[in-house]
Amino acid sequence: MTPRYDPIARSLHWLIALMILGSFALGLYMHELPLSPQKLKLYSWHKWAGVSIFLLVLGRAAWRITHRPPPLPSGMTALQKTLAGAGHGLLYLLMFAIPLSGWLMSSAKGFQTVWFGILPLPDLVAKDADLGDALRSLHEALNLLLALSVAGHVLMALKHHFIDKDGLLLRMAPGKSASR
Repeated sequence: MTPRYDPIARSLHWLIALMILGSFALGLYMHELPLSPQKLKLYSWHKWAGVSIFLLVLGRAAWRITHRPPPLPSGMTALQKTLAGAGHGLLYLLMFAIPLSGWLMSSAKGFQTVWFGILPLPDLVAKDADLGDALRSLHEALNLLLALSVAGHVLMALKHHFIDKDGLLLRMAPGKSASR
């Protein structure tokens, strides 16, 4: 039997993954729309998702700190284990930095973030058009880096499953049990 992440870690992993995918797709779609009430509504939804992702990632990081993950397959080299740790570290960093850069961008552009239309979040910086443009570029670059990192994450998981056949992918598989 392959050692697995606990159900909470697996649930948070897949919930955050789906939310990031949806938020990324929404961001790509809404970016090119002409200014309209519909575009503003989509921007609100995108910001709601970003705040929610940020909070879920905080919870996931806390869970990860207090709940040890299952061991990596014994056949992995020290370099592979180091690279896996670095890749996961980059993913966590980006999952924090991207929502934060979006919040900073909204603040600099003078558009307050109101989570679910109910809870106004404080602006993190004063309104500044040039800063807002720079933060937009940063937000977009970080999203591109996240897309590339997620692609690498998925490719490595598939490599471990289909080539190495070491059970690594099954550690995070949804469902009650997964065996080799």
